Amino acid sequence: MGGRRPLERHFTDDLNPVQRDAVRHEGGPLLVLAGAGSGKTRVLTYRVAYLVRELGVNPRRIMAVTFTNKAAGEMRRRVEELIGGDVGLAWIGTFHSMCARMLRAEASWGWWTPGYSIYDDADQLDLVKESMKKAGVAVSTFAPRAVLSRISRAKDRLLTAEAYARDEATDYFTECVAKVYKEYERGLVENNALDFDDLIMRAVELLKANPPVLDSYAGRFEHLLVDEYQDTSHAQYTLVNLLSSAHRNIMVVGDDDQSIYGWRGADITNILDFEHDHPDARVLRLEQNYRSTKKILAAAHDVVSRNKKRKDKELWTEREKGRLPHLSRLSSEYQEADTIRDRVLERMSALDIAYGDFAILYRTHAQSRVIEDSLRRAGIAYDIVGGVRFYERAEVKDVLAYLRVVANPQDAVSLKRIVNTPPRKVGDKSLERLEAFASETRLSLLEAVGRADEIEGLPAAARESLTKLASMFRTLIGKVESAPVDALIDEVVRESGYSEWLERQGTEQSRDRLLNVEELVSAASEFVEWSEEHSLAAFLEQVSLVADIDLWEDATNAVSLMTLHNAKGLEFAVVMIPGLEEGLLPHEASFDDEEELAEERRLFYVGMTRAKDELYLYAADTRRRAGVLDVRAGSRFLGEIAPSNLETESFAAPGGWSTPRTRPARRSRPRPESVFPDYEDYSQEGAFLEPGARVRHPRWGEGEVLDVSGRGLDAIVRIRFADGVEKRIMLRYAKLEIVPG
Repeated sequence: MGGRRPLERHFTDDLNPVQRDAVRHEGGPLLVLAGAGSGKTRVLTYRVAYLVRELGVNPRRIMAVTFTNKAAGEMRRRVEELIGGDVGLAWIGTFHSMCARMLRAEASWGWWTPGYSIYDDADQLDLVKESMKKAGVAVSTFAPRAVLSRISRAKDRLLTAEAYARDEATDYFTECVAKVYKEYERGLVENNALDFDDLIMRAVELLKANPPVLDSYAGRFEHLLVDEYQDTSHAQYTLVNLLSSAHRNIMVVGDDDQSIYGWRGADITNILDFEHDHPDARVLRLEQNYRSTKKILAAAHDVVSRNKKRKDKELWTEREKGRLPHLSRLSSEYQEADTIRDRVLERMSALDIAYGDFAILYRTHAQSRVIEDSLRRAGIAYDIVGGVRFYERAEVKDVLAYLRVVANPQDAVSLKRIVNTPPRKVGDKSLERLEAFASETRLSLLEAVGRADEIEGLPAAARESLTKLASMFRTLIGKVESAPVDALIDEVVRESGYSEWLERQGTEQSRDRLLNVEELVSAASEFVEWSEEHSLAAFLEQVSLVADIDLWEDATNAVSLMTLHNAKGLEFAVVMIPGLEEGLLPHEASFDDEEELAEERRLFYVGMTRAKDELYLYAADTRRRAGVLDVRAGSRFLGEIAPSNLETESFAAPGGWSTPRTRPARRSRPRPESVFPDYEDYSQEGAFLEPGARVRHPRWGEGEVLDVSGRGLDAIVRIRFADGVEKRIMLRYAKLEIVPG
């Protein structure tokens, strides 16, 4: 890039002093503790631009690691704006995309080829089931997903199948996992495939086992910048240390208060121990928040400060005005949903904002159904992040399976997916004969397809179809190096008969599926236009690594519904968090583990700090779970918020659970009348049920009403039955009959 060029005066003028200090860091290890909304993305972006423009660092000698493709694309765009045009920032991306690129480039050092497949969750599960069968472990004994989870965690810890069998197989379950892990690895090799965990693990193995490769990459990257460092796993931590070993110019940015992915291998000690790992490290704290109001930050700090293992920091803001966070206590999840709906309509009008300024963040996907129903009845547009993703739709996965076989002829998992899609009269028995022939002759499954006429017992119709299929793949494989990806997809859907098959069905659903296939072609065309690498392998790699949040469109004018985990890094004018009850948030799985409970607290903190202007919290007295009415207790986290930092109101029955250390229930303003029908009319009074009344329940028989709390069909009735047993039942579900006196 040549010599040093002076920066224009405005280049860093809009940074605060601490941000500017981080951007102009001279070199060596740097830890930037960036609180929520403190501008960490800006700091990373300006740092890259500063290195290139002020210090003359070659862009290809900078690696910047983000946690989503969306964030990587945004960083690239903003850096190019700052430095004026494309300067070849090739190494900005996620850990997985960086490693996938490295493994493709260095395939000669490993057992895989550059066209290797990346197996997604469904592919991995299929391979685990097949591996369990080979290992003699029945799927009725252990759930395949539980086995896969153990294998994934082992890879996060860089444990090979051999190491796992030696060090971790201490009981019957782990012994079975060890057997399956060994077969699973053999299956990946046979299919020339890597799973998501392999991308990091194999990259680490590659660098450790081959000094020339390590010297090449560690020497190349003069500067390594890592975003969201608090969410790195042991494998990612090891990778970062290897890549930064030559120059030691490592800058990590993160917030231990936002570490929420321990369940998938993230290790919070990576950021907590950074100074121990790098004794000469410089530490800067970004504590000025540019997102939320002072009142929201105060409540959020009340919660997260209860965690013992954290770096001391307290966010501040110049946004003094704003409403207190607001807690609504409801009778049921139905009333919760309708209250959320009414609040959206009321605040949209009061603040003069759009649907797209609202987010509803929940702990589990299952909470969305009742909320969706209420929004839908009101005609409120909403988007769900984390539903069926575009690249997970059946028709898209079918076409991608064809392409994966073209790129990687050894991929038997993908071939089995489409060998009879569209239907080719290749039934289960024919497929079994095909696989047996491949095994006996030591051929790949695709090679066996090409020799279908040699397989005994194969029906003539299946033999003919397989021969045509093999011919089609030979033609497509021959075009991999020359044909654009979008042209290959066109040929696949045409020559395979897939598009004709969908058209022939003539249903609304099949027409929608065909549109999705056409959209995949559009995606490939865009890839060809902007990507540096135009290969089919590069396209499939990109598709495999797309995350839910990468597909979320923040420009859509719709209320966003997503889990708290998916909300990380986003912000909204108004945030609503339902389900603040013991068992939901914190999740019941965390009750017996202090570390997991601390992570649940951080998850709530992340949700609270997504809010820019207003924050609404909701909790219900009762919630149906697996069809059974469950009486709920308020979340302990609500009791950690100082009374002066939380406004509360109740639409629920008096009594029930209480929220410790909150204000007495009150309404800050009249609740607007809803013009939409509720599940039930909450104004109904169950006046016919009074203490002393005799009732009959279809299951427990006759009993005496002891007390009634609440209103209408959401009222909770306490009854003592003939055997002396007392039950609390919601009137909505009680099916009670009055026994004449």
